[in-house]
Amino acid sequence: MDFLVFGLLLFSLTAMAGDLVTVKRLSPDLALEMVKSAVAACRADGYQVTAVVVSGDGAEIALMRDVYASRFTIQIAREKANAVILSAVSSGQFRDNRRDIQQEMNHVDGVLVLQGGLPITAGGYQLGAIGVSGAPGGERDEACARKALDQFQERLEFAE
Repeated sequence: MDFLVFGLLLFSLTAMAGDLVTVKRLSPDLALEMVKSAVAACRADGYQVTAVVVSGDGAEIALMRDVYASRFTIQIAREKANAVILSAVSSGQFRDNRRDIQQEMNHVDGVLVLQGGLPITAGGYQLGAIGVSGAPGGERDEACARKALDQFQERLEFAE
């Protein structure tokens, strides 16, 4: 009888073990530092941009638009970051990998398949994405996003 009770208890604990999920998230402070870094990187190259960081579920954490960046760059940066969340690769790589459906994907609400969005990863986790818009060409947007990520990658890797 004791064995049966122990077995039922063990089974119920095992069944409940998957009821909660632990998720790693970027802090708003770090996300804000990242967007500031991306905007500063583009500004140093003479470009006025918007940078946005979204969480792993696509929720916006931080956004910064430089003084002369068009208001439309806000939406474009956000939608580039969302393309990263959707695909788990850079928005430029997603575009290159799926040119066959690029036009269709650009009709998905909140997603834009253009270069300029990069995944934010650490320790095997995709923590979110950064999107940049406003430089003359997606490769320049991506370069600014890359500079920001490179600046914080070690900090991300050792974060608890």
